[in-house]
Amino acid sequence: MELGMVGLGRMGGGMTTRLVRGGHRVVAYDPGEEARARAEANGAHAVASLADLVAGLGAPRAVWLMVPAGDVTEQSVVELAGLLEAGDTVIDGGNSLFRDSVRRARDLSERGMSFVDAGVSGGIWGLEEGFSLMVGGEAAAVDRLAPVLETLAPQDGWAHVGPSGAGHFVKMVHNGIEYGLLQAYGEGFEILSSSVYDLDLRQIAQVWRRGSVVRSWLLDLLASALDKDPGLESVRGYVEDSGEGRWTVLSAIDQDVPAPITALSLFARFASRQEESFSAKVIAALRGEFGGHAVRKEDG
Repeated sequence: MELGMVGLGRMGGGMTTRLVRGGHRVVAYDPGEEARARAEANGAHAVASLADLVAGLGAPRAVWLMVPAGDVTEQSVVELAGLLEAGDTVIDGGNSLFRDSVRRARDLSERGMSFVDAGVSGGIWGLEEGFSLMVGGEAAAVDRLAPVLETLAPQDGWAHVGPSGAGHFVKMVHNGIEYGLLQAYGEGFEILSSSVYDLDLRQIAQVWRRGSVVRSWLLDLLASALDKDPGLESVRGYVEDSGEGRWTVLSAIDQDVPAPITALSLFARFASRQEESFSAKVIAALRGEFGGHAVRKEDG
């Protein structure tokens, strides 16, 4: 099959290479010259603009976006809408808010075009292992993309989960679950590292990988990280969030679903970014006021 790929970063670049290896023709665009050169070296036909990408594809066209959610995705969809024709399809593989995907599908439908929202998981490992794909949109558009989806995913690794927005909704919740899993591993290994025992965290991670009920791919990756840096001394404990955790918590509130673990794991990420917590200062000061507890003073 023939496909346009927009965005050739860690995910988009790996997906492009996997598609080329699978026998598909990929016309690839990224604003970065180095990214385009890598795609070209890996067998894609790299172009310097969205207009060139559309011109390089035969109708009916399919263009897959792997760009940051928000303004970049919005601008890309709007520009493509002005370049593509009725019968063409736009696929958003980024982590867009599902409500935006519903709106984009409606807007493109008015032009006779299809919009497919594809939640993509797999990270940098997806090139070799395959990408997990959660796809939303009209059945006809998804069916036409089946050869591409089959190549990108491992066996049984993709599904058409529902109408427009469903793919990004499922990926949103997937990432919310990820927040909780990461937080649980982080807290558990901190308890181990601060205990009275001189524990080898690498050894424990390796043991837990084999037969324990907490074994997982994330644990495999943690074991790898500890092998490289046993004390994680080169890693700063500053944890970003890209939005999906927040949206998962808001959806839980909208749907009256209790999700305390997801919410707390999101707040823990916020706490990781504070050099100094003012709320902790308030608590320390109050303990000093009502109980006479010692209060540590700032230097200077």
